[in-house]
Amino acid sequence: MTDGFMGPPWQADWTKQAEEDRDALPDAARSLVLAARAELVTTDDPYFRGVDADRDLPTGMSVEPAQSTRPGGQHVLYFDHGRGWLRYQFSRRSADPQIVIEECFWQ
Repeated sequence: MTDGFMGPPWQADWTKQAEEDRDALPDAARSLVLAARAELVTTDDPYFRGVDADRDLPTGMSVEPAQSTRPGGQHVLYFDHGRGWLRYQFSRRSADPQIVIEECFWQ
C-alpha cells in the first residue's frame, strides 16, 4: 500500500466471460482490444470526465457512460470506429483502484 491516492497505470481485470470473448477473437481484433485496454489503464481518469476529455484517444476510439443517468457507473470504450467495445467499471479506491472489464465485443 502507498501513501495517498494511486494513479495510472491502473490494475485491470476481466470477467471470465469477457476474457473468453477476447480470447475467441481473431488475432487482428485481439490486438485492437489490447490497444483499447492499454488506453484505459494508462489514462489519468478512466471515465474520461469533462468536455472532450477523450479527445486524446487514438482515432477510432471514444468513451461514454453506459447510462447517461449514471455518469459514475459503467462506461463503454468503443474502438475500431465503433466495430468493437469494452464495457467496464472503475472502482476508485485509495488502496487498490481497479478497472473491471465486463464485456468485450468486436464484429
